[in-house]
Amino acid sequence: MDQPDPRNESGLILSATEPMRSFLALACDDPRLSEELRDIASDLRSRNTVPYKLLRAIWTGSDPSTRPDLLALFSGSGFVFTSPKPREKSEELKQRLLKLREIAERKEYAELVKDITPRKQVEEPFSSYKDQLGFGLHVGLTMFTGYLVGYASFRALFNRNPALSAAGGILGLVLAMLVETLLFIIKTSKDDQIQSSKSFTPTTKKNQ
Repeated sequence: MDQPDPRNESGLILSATEPMRSFLALACDDPRLSEELRDIASDLRSRNTVPYKLLRAIWTGSDPSTRPDLLALFSGSGFVFTSPKPREKSEELKQRLLKLREIAERKEYAELVKDITPRKQVEEPFSSYKDQLGFGLHVGLTMFTGYLVGYASFRALFNRNPALSAAGGILGLVLAMLVETLLFIIKTSKDDQIQSSKSFTPTTKKNQ
């Protein structure tokens, strides 16, 4: 039968004294004790600490006529406190802590580089109501002017023919709309180039 390890016993632990060791040495040969208790007594007498439960069990089972008084046995002994084993973190908790650490590191990195890589502030065309209204009036005026120019031109060329004059006005309107579209494309491309050059300027200066 396997012997219980006194070091694994839970509960109150006492520091070993000479009276305890003398009593345990006598208990090793006490016929009133079971073989298991005698083996435990033999093991405990060479240790610096003794579990109270085991010592009490040996004392209770020993011969009352030869065993020492319990108070005398504990005289000079003190309590021994052992720190509990640290609790192991579960895998789920470890994964959660790892994710929180990664999020914190990303936030810290973003705070460090926010002044080095500023955000691009792209101004969208017609981002305000005023811009939209101004562009609409401009396009309308241009198309109306193109219609008048085409109408007047065809009327002078074709001897004031109403149908051809109207066709000339429509042609002038279409040409004015095409010109306005071409100008809008050129303006938008130029604005994009300006924004790109501005976004790369801080990085170029810092590298120099």
